[in-house]
Amino acid sequence: MMTEISQTEILPRPVRSGMVLTGLSLAILLSQLGTNIINVALPQLVTEFGTSFGAIQWVVVSYLLVVTALIVGVGRFGDQLGKKRLYLWGLVIFMVASAICALSVNLPVLIAGRALQGVGGAVLMALSFAFVGEVFPKNRTGFAMGVLSTMVSFGIALGPSLGAFLLGLFGWQSMFWVNIPLSIVAYLLVQFYLPASVDAPKQTSSLQNFDWTGTVLLAATLAAYSLAMTFSGARGFGDELVLGLEVAAAIGFIWFIWVQLSTPAPLLKLSMFRNALLSTSMIMSVLVYAVMMATLILGPFFLKLALELDMHTVGMVMTVGPLIAAFMGVPAGTIADKIGARFTMVIGLALFAIGALIMSWVSVTGGIPVYLVAIAFISVGLAFFQTPNNTAVMMDAEPQQRGLVSGLLALARNLGLITGASLMGAIYAHSAGDAASATPQTVAAGMQSAFTGAAFMAVIALLLSLTSLRRRNG
Repeated sequence: MMTEISQTEILPRPVRSGMVLTGLSLAILLSQLGTNIINVALPQLVTEFGTSFGAIQWVVVSYLLVVTALIVGVGRFGDQLGKKRLYLWGLVIFMVASAICALSVNLPVLIAGRALQGVGGAVLMALSFAFVGEVFPKNRTGFAMGVLSTMVSFGIALGPSLGAFLLGLFGWQSMFWVNIPLSIVAYLLVQFYLPASVDAPKQTSSLQNFDWTGTVLLAATLAAYSLAMTFSGARGFGDELVLGLEVAAAIGFIWFIWVQLSTPAPLLKLSMFRNALLSTSMIMSVLVYAVMMATLILGPFFLKLALELDMHTVGMVMTVGPLIAAFMGVPAGTIADKIGARFTMVIGLALFAIGALIMSWVSVTGGIPVYLVAIAFISVGLAFFQTPNNTAVMMDAEPQQRGLVSGLLALARNLGLITGASLMGAIYAHSAGDAASATPQTVAAGMQSAFTGAAFMAVIALLLSLTSLRRRNG
């Protein structure tokens, strides 16, 4: 009888699956809101705390930095000690950290709260996709992945508008208080509806044999890289601090590889990267999300300074792309279930590359129509890449490694966002010149230069997807 109950627990039920998906979707939404909901309040925080923009940007950077540094480690930790257990702790940490942020009376406390929030965000980002392969049947995996991918895009789209709404009505603290009820609902849904079987031990593990050295080294390496990319935007890639951080990241990476080769239970089995699907997927994700970040970072400059739109119109235009990606996420997953994830991914990257190329043609005379056409191609392409890519990789992963693989996919996304913000921003700044003296024509020239590079990156991603498709067909 106990065996029958255990087997029943493992099999998905429609109602339970829906509840699980709702809980995971809320958690993903929370982690994405954490990246950008506070951005619209930064000018007010500068005044309220009496500080500089350079200091206040750490309210954003601290969250992204911690998420990026920890995301692989927490994925592996979940595989070894229980993904559901760690996921619930992640929700609690996120909730407590949100309360600390809302109650902050000075900037250091707010930054510390945001860093702690990043710990919870890392858990939610790393593990959410890992549950899909264990709860949903294969013929519904694409749909479930599509829903979660939609919530990633929806969180990006919702953040600025929800932040502006809450800021105007209730103040900046409400941007953190709103996380509390959402976290509670997500916690209850995951606690009661996610099968306990996802925490069933799949391998012998303990705190003693967890690769703490490798985890710390990787976190430090990723932190150094992230800081180098962050500072490079204002200081340039040749700055002493940026170069020092880049050298530290390189040394940390080499040290990490040595530890992984010499330890009996490594954080990352380097043989994993012999899997061409995983390796190619991560490279493609870095390239794609670097291009996507360029649209989020540079788009407002083009719309405001080149097309001279008011901020309300800029905000409306900027939400178009993420909303298209959000609404196309589920259809992309459904199509992937029918025609195959890899073929759908190739279609997506072809559309994505076309969109990046069109974006390199934007101009003052082309105006909003050319920009929106480019954004539409990029956003639909993103949806048709993101969902099938996640589906193909997660279905290919061994059950005992799904947390780690999910963390690696999330890491690739974050590295792409960080790299895109710095690299694309540097190309734009080089062409557009000083912001104070920029004209509509120079701003448009900066966009054209940046997206010429972005189109090149998108084409590389497309070619990689074609090699993946050929390997599958072969």
